[in-house]
Amino acid sequence: MGNPLWAPWRIEYILAPKGQSDCIFCGIPRATQQEQRDRLVVTATRRAFVMLNRYPFASGHLLVVPHAHVASLDALDPADHEALFRLVRESATRLRAALRCEGMNVGINLGTAAGAGIAEHLHVHIVPRWPGDTNFMPVLADTRVVPQALEATRDHLLGFFADLPASLVDDGVPGPAAREAP
Repeated sequence: MGNPLWAPWRIEYILAPKGQSDCIFCGIPRATQQEQRDRLVVTATRRAFVMLNRYPFASGHLLVVPHAHVASLDALDPADHEALFRLVRESATRLRAALRCEGMNVGINLGTAAGAGIAEHLHVHIVPRWPGDTNFMPVLADTRVVPQALEATRDHLLGFFADLPASLVDDGVPGPAAREAP
């Protein structure tokens, strides 16, 4: 049978309740620093945030997520759209510097038919890539090798996101949380 490849962090996903009503992406603006840390948030701006994918395709797999709970690009407010893609650009630049990746995949799965695991809340994937990282493991064993614990990756990335431009962090326009307040 060969040697087992241990991935104990997967049991959390296996045992977690499925089809929960709460959106895993909502509530970041109101979350405490510890809650954000537990949810693997790397940085948050007024309109969007960056977090590690808990079930990554590669080490450093980021999700860039608008605070607005929408399923499609056309449902995003223009200011949220601009802020989201500015943060995508900043995240790709910082991820390349932090992990010295030689390429990356950037994409959005819109709708369940397109492969979105969380179709009701739009999010952008940024997956760092290196030559040879597409090896036999995913093809033959349906297994991905992630060489670093997610918490360690998050801690490493924090410094690379610490100097986001002030115009991105606070664009002077109230974010979704402020607009929803009575």
